[in-house]
Amino acid sequence: MNTAPTPQPSGRATAGRAMPGPEILAAFEAAKGFMPLREGLALYAAAVEAGALGLPLLEVGTYCGRSTILLADAARAAGTTAVTVDHHRGSEEQQPGWEYHDPSVVDPEVGRMDTLPSFRRTLYRSGLEDQVIAVVGRSPEVARVWGTGLGLVFIDGGHTDEHAGGDYEGWAPHVADGGLLVIHDVFPDPADGGRAPYRVFLRALASGAFTEVSVTDSLRVLRRTAPGI
Repeated sequence: MNTAPTPQPSGRATAGRAMPGPEILAAFEAAKGFMPLREGLALYAAAVEAGALGLPLLEVGTYCGRSTILLADAARAAGTTAVTVDHHRGSEEQQPGWEYHDPSVVDPEVGRMDTLPSFRRTLYRSGLEDQVIAVVGRSPEVARVWGTGLGLVFIDGGHTDEHAGGDYEGWAPHVADGGLLVIHDVFPDPADGGRAPYRVFLRALASGAFTEVSVTDSLRVLRRTAPGI
């Protein structure tokens, strides 16, 4: 896992960048998930900035709520809401026999992954339940019935072209003017990881609708600067 300097306990800003408080950092690090701290801090800073628009902050790909904690804390500070969308059956690489499979989140009764109970425990322990709307469903279907502009969309769901592309097509249109699109697991080098999020990132740039704001390891932050996707 990547490491970062120990954050200062201000709860809001260190060296010009918004930082979560120590209790939120502790909850983030205790939660089950894959996001490294450096990338988590970059996501948090983006969420705090986007919160100034007064619109909901949405992520695709909840898993057990590790990144949700950061979005929820930023939403609480801004007086808005974090929304997290997931079917909670696990993405491709989390299924049995794959690298990221975790048998502890398999429902023994039905024999399938179910990360929803772990996610709910994460939110309860973090004290952030009231800041989060959890939507259980498949991303494209939820996006089709979504009718509200978003200050931030964080794409961190399935890593196939079908799923990553579907997340982009479904949710990028809802990013408000000046809002942020954040994409995780962007690896320009094929040796480092899957290519679908990278292709989505390139597509966003090529659209002319989004401009890159920052890069932190595999996390890319883009701002909507024009209509379209």
